[in-house]
Amino acid sequence: MLFVQTVNETMVREFVFLAFSSLASLQRLLFVIFLLIYLFTLGTNAIIIATIVLDGALHTPMYFFLSVLSCSETCYTFVIVPKMLVDLLAEKKTISFLGCAIQMFTFLFLGCSHSFLLAAMGYDRYVAICNPLRYTALMGGGVCVALVAAACACGFMVAQIITSLVFDLPFHSSNLLHHFFCDISPVLKLATHHSHLSQLVIFMLGVFVLIIPLLLILISYVRIISAILKIPSSVGRYKAFSTCASHLIVVTVHYGCASFIYLRPKTNYSSSQDTLISVSYTILTPLFNPMIYSLRNKEFKSALQKTMRQASCPIN
Repeated sequence: MLFVQTVNETMVREFVFLAFSSLASLQRLLFVIFLLIYLFTLGTNAIIIATIVLDGALHTPMYFFLSVLSCSETCYTFVIVPKMLVDLLAEKKTISFLGCAIQMFTFLFLGCSHSFLLAAMGYDRYVAICNPLRYTALMGGGVCVALVAAACACGFMVAQIITSLVFDLPFHSSNLLHHFFCDISPVLKLATHHSHLSQLVIFMLGVFVLIIPLLLILISYVRIISAILKIPSSVGRYKAFSTCASHLIVVTVHYGCASFIYLRPKTNYSSSQDTLISVSYTILTPLFNPMIYSLRNKEFKSALQKTMRQASCPIN
């Protein structure tokens, strides 16, 4: 255990991950499974982004947000999964104090931005269905970029405040982290003592990041459903709602996992449950989210087939 000497006590300089320590005989198998999922995730997101960039028919606000979502998911997994894969094969599963802070800040920045990005995508669907004649004017390129920038700014602010509050706490006792990355609750458990004010601020920021975007999404969908019910044709109602179904699935998965981890009472903290849920939203969710959007969309599948045909044609 590595420590740095202070006046009368020692300060932790590195943390040891223990999430998969009880699965020693299965760690190599987990490495293979997670590696294959990770490579497939990278490949899927790369194909989605390339298809959207290369096909001019997909240069619309909805697909712009989808490409940003795919890029965000790719970066999110890059922050956590490669380190986890290395640790599954390594005898010493450690991360430095600074490295832990950087990892927490980065995944919080991407995760919080993701919440506000989903709210922006909900607003896009609201405008498309409730104001179709003004859609192009209301969702111009500048507006879309501004919404993404605002989502990133909120994510950066929240990540900066939470990371500073967590790592300003004293860490002088155990450095055994019962997780596979530097998440908030497992790191806080290792702090020598907590400030009630800092814990309250962290919880309120969690509420802000999850509840505010969710309320915006709910408001958008109340208006969307109201508009869909006014469509006289059942085919028209189905077509309008089908454009929102993928977004609703992703929202449900994202907020379900995040709320379980960050909004429950501290007394309900369970390392094994958190590890299982964290595996789902750091490895499985980034794989399924873009696929849900793309594979349910006939327009995207048509553009993908067109792009693949063009790529397979020999250059004259």
